[in-house]
Amino acid sequence: MKKVDPTFYKRADEHIHLSNKQVSEKISRGMISASHLYSAARFNAYVSASSFNSAKELTEAKEATLKYFMEEYKSMLEENLDDYILNFSKYLKPRN
Repeated sequence: MKKVDPTFYKRADEHIHLSNKQVSEKISRGMISASHLYSAARFNAYVSASSFNSAKELTEAKEATLKYFMEEYKSMLEENLDDYILNFSKYLKPRN
């Protein structure tokens, strides 16, 4: 993973804690994950759009923007899956 600022993981942990608090008998982890993923996409679209002066500029940069975020997400997901593979029994309880 690329070098990150000192509060990167603290901010990420705050999002994770919020997601964990939302899990209940009626709202599954999968449903929370879908909402979390949507909110990240929505916020990233906003951040991307706000760096341009027009819809035309944003349209011209759309493919490059998609490629950037897809590659970043894949890298981060792969890093975290590898962490869970290495620490599976430490992080998760066996399912019955």
